[in-house]
Amino acid sequence: MAQLVTEAIVLHAFDYLETSRIVRLMTRDAGIQSVIARGARNSRRRFGGALDLFAQGTAEILMKPQRDLHALLSIDVARSRSPLGADVGRFTAASMIAELALRCSSDEPAPGLFDAVELALDRIADAEPEHALAAALAGAWFIVGTLGFTPELDACANCHLPLAHTTPIAFSHAAGGVLCERCAAVTRGTRALPASARDAIRGWVSGTQVLVSSAGEARAHQRLLREFVHEHLDVDREMKAYRVWESGGWSAA
Repeated sequence: MAQLVTEAIVLHAFDYLETSRIVRLMTRDAGIQSVIARGARNSRRRFGGALDLFAQGTAEILMKPQRDLHALLSIDVARSRSPLGADVGRFTAASMIAELALRCSSDEPAPGLFDAVELALDRIADAEPEHALAAALAGAWFIVGTLGFTPELDACANCHLPLAHTTPIAFSHAAGGVLCERCAAVTRGTRALPASARDAIRGWVSGTQVLVSSAGEARAHQRLLREFVHEHLDVDREMKAYRVWESGGWSAA
């Protein structure tokens, strides 16, 4: 058995038997890892708030060869991100980011993805409640871009013709971005994407914070993101946390 010391974020946790908890960690050096925190339910002294959702710190893990569940020895918490539990909008937004990270990660090291998830959670925690949805959209699109699935927004995704930035344009999930009029005419399942929405997505995938101006615009962005993720990130099951976040009236701008 080898001991791993790495930065980690708590993405999911649940009780196991009478005394323990099983935790899904996103680690900087070993991707997603499932660990068991023995005795965590018996006493808060050993782990304290280290197993709270979205907490981040240095984890000490005893890695067991050929096993999917390892032993968590300790976590030294650096950030608790308590504001994420202060209101339901922030919490559901952070839960969506955690679900996206779990669905799109593996047990391979991915420091860039770790940084993207860390940034998304920090920005949601720091956002005013009315801006939590925009912070979540920004975080999710930045994660999508970090994974290498940035949508084409400036040229036709089919024929590569440069497109004007100031007019509504057709968007195709299957094609991976915007389409010129000729390509859109022979492509099924397109949707109209306003110039302002294109600008917002362009900013989000580059890591820039962009606010949304209305509840209707926010809902359209949530739907577009969900459809794009299902098309390109091999997500073949419903994302339950995403559904809760998308359906919540509290998250309207």
